[in-house]
Amino acid sequence: MALFLYRVGRFSFRHKWLVVVAWIAAAVVVAGLVGSLNPKFSKDFELPGTDSDKAMSILQSDFSRVNDEQSKASTSIVVAADDGVANHSAQLDQLVAKAKELPKVTDAASIVNPVTAAKLVPQAASKVLGDNGTVGLIQIRQDVSPEDLKPADKERFTDLLGEFRTQGLDVQGTGTLMQVQEQGGTAELLGFAVAFIVMIVAFAALVAAFIPIITGILGVMITIQLVTLGAGVFNINESATGIITMLGIAVSIDYALFIVSRYRSELALGGSRESAAGRAVGTAGSAVVFAGLTVVVAVAALSVVGIPFISQMGLAAALAVLIAVLGALTLIPALLGVFGRFAFSPRIPLLRHGDEPEEKVSNGQRVAGVVGRRPWVVTIAGLVLLAVCALPMAKLELGLSSTTDSEVAATDLLKRGFGEGVNGQLMVVLHSDNGDVARAADDAVGHIRGLDAVATPDQLTWVGNGPDAANPKAGATSALISVTPQFSPSGQQTHRLMEQIRDYSSTTEKEGASLHVGGQTAIMSDISSKLSGALIPYLVLVVGLAFIILTVVFRSLLVPLTATLGFLFSVCATFGATVAIFQEGWFGLISHTQPIISFLPIFLIGVVFGLAMDYQVFLVTRMREEYVHGRTALQAVIVGYKHGARVVASAAIIMISVFASFMLAPDTTSKMMGFALAASVFFDAFVVRMLVVPAMITLMGDRAWQIPRWLDRILPNVDIEGSKIREIPIDHDATPADLRRSDPAPVG
Repeated sequence: MALFLYRVGRFSFRHKWLVVVAWIAAAVVVAGLVGSLNPKFSKDFELPGTDSDKAMSILQSDFSRVNDEQSKASTSIVVAADDGVANHSAQLDQLVAKAKELPKVTDAASIVNPVTAAKLVPQAASKVLGDNGTVGLIQIRQDVSPEDLKPADKERFTDLLGEFRTQGLDVQGTGTLMQVQEQGGTAELLGFAVAFIVMIVAFAALVAAFIPIITGILGVMITIQLVTLGAGVFNINESATGIITMLGIAVSIDYALFIVSRYRSELALGGSRESAAGRAVGTAGSAVVFAGLTVVVAVAALSVVGIPFISQMGLAAALAVLIAVLGALTLIPALLGVFGRFAFSPRIPLLRHGDEPEEKVSNGQRVAGVVGRRPWVVTIAGLVLLAVCALPMAKLELGLSSTTDSEVAATDLLKRGFGEGVNGQLMVVLHSDNGDVARAADDAVGHIRGLDAVATPDQLTWVGNGPDAANPKAGATSALISVTPQFSPSGQQTHRLMEQIRDYSSTTEKEGASLHVGGQTAIMSDISSKLSGALIPYLVLVVGLAFIILTVVFRSLLVPLTATLGFLFSVCATFGATVAIFQEGWFGLISHTQPIISFLPIFLIGVVFGLAMDYQVFLVTRMREEYVHGRTALQAVIVGYKHGARVVASAAIIMISVFASFMLAPDTTSKMMGFALAASVFFDAFVVRMLVVPAMITLMGDRAWQIPRWLDRILPNVDIEGSKIREIPIDHDATPADLRRSDPAPVG
């Protein structure tokens, strides 16, 4: 493969304008198709095969009005006053009047001052006034999908709340309007800025620093447009595009760094720029291909979870990585050809350049020397550090909640006045194909009333889908029971209540009716269950396939084994650090602690495992290359570390900066995701890949690169170390015909 990639690199360099124009034309064509066809992403949220999905299907067919309400914006205003909200009735009247002016409000007459509502319907007073009249509740419904609300709508609503938060009246909001996401872009811009600075330091030149940015932007643009175009043919949720920007930029910059750095090293050996580009793509490009393949396996395997939007995210991410690999192999050498002799200019003084004499000692060489002299100390110290950071993982609690930080004040008031579960209703549906469902529904209501954790069980009832609107229970084939839990929608008590209700389905089946539990609370719980159940199979699949790929790359069993075990250590350390800060509240960095979001473990494993194997491949392939070409095991580690440490460290710093920038988001969930991803890259790149793995390879010596003969015979020889390329002379007049010479001369 190295020889094929060598040809690709030289072709792209020689026909630079053709390649650049082809990439730009591809972007323009795909964007033009998207503009003309105007494909739309699906807004459906499906969990096929789950109990909540079955419940939502019955709701959609037999209780369409309730189903429509579930899909529309619903927001609650919670008011509180220590002297009683009745003493602020005039303020509340004004608040209600302005709330009715919000866009697309449905049934404005239902937006009522809670004090007035309690007087008009005393039997329902407990639903609008709580905590002895000190907390009130106002419900707002809008005829608009939550996805269509804009940040301006949220700003208008929060301004409304702030206007009446005076004279001892506390006014807070929770629900759809408070969950509108701010416009993105800040984190990406900050990530690009940091990436550009790091690449300036890495290359000590301005022009070279622009090349990875150009390829990253172009690759991400094409990927997003392709996924958008696919939405016109397939049922793709818009959430699939969320991972493209983050991961696409990450791997594009990573791969560009490795190709450009190797090009500079090859250029320093002499010969033409075209030949140097070919050798760079043939050597570092081989590592890019297999590193990219590992990432593709890791993210595409998210399909095993069985949740459509997560599968789509994984496949979209795999497409982004594939395009990043193609860009590194073709667009990078073409751009190097476009810039020519100006690629590494203007040179920035006081920064280390890549064309210094080989005998000049670098910081990477110094670190490698320490690792080589004290491999046992480095290995034990690194693993102990990771183990200590992993200790808080023993307290790991997983949960999934849609409540944002801006809603915490409102949910605290709701808990005080009406209980935590007032906005987390369980939609229990029964359906009978054999006729009347009334008997099964009555028995189900009686059973649910006797369960723990049910709020206001005496008010529990059911509605039917009978043909008579005045008496919908008569002749009903389906029944709906809205159950309000006492505790938090994401809490274990509510999950237990949901499972107890589902367990009763065995009884209703004997009465000829099926029973299912749906609603947002049930959907969130089912997502958590599917994610938890898929975690181990996913981990086994990803690690197993990656082990096979690394075995082919390194032609070794011990090196892939250390790479995999090191990743497990870094993931455990990441989970421990995340639990300590976000769940346990260490150091007071987070004001609102919460369980670790359920999809974080599987998402973290998929994304970071791919990036971790990137660093493993880029750093260790150079060590194997040196070993294959005659260095001793220790010399190979030192020389490979010297050439690879600088670029791996630069790539890791860029990734950490990009991920950490998401901690600037206002909500805890984004902060948690950003921290976990940044921490995992730090642990894996700097502790595992740059300390523990080189130390263990040093300890293993020649055994690190040995493989059973029978396995060596059946594994394909991909020549990732570029042995065939070393046979090609460094000659500015070299052409592809030289590849067929019968008397190849060694490099150098």
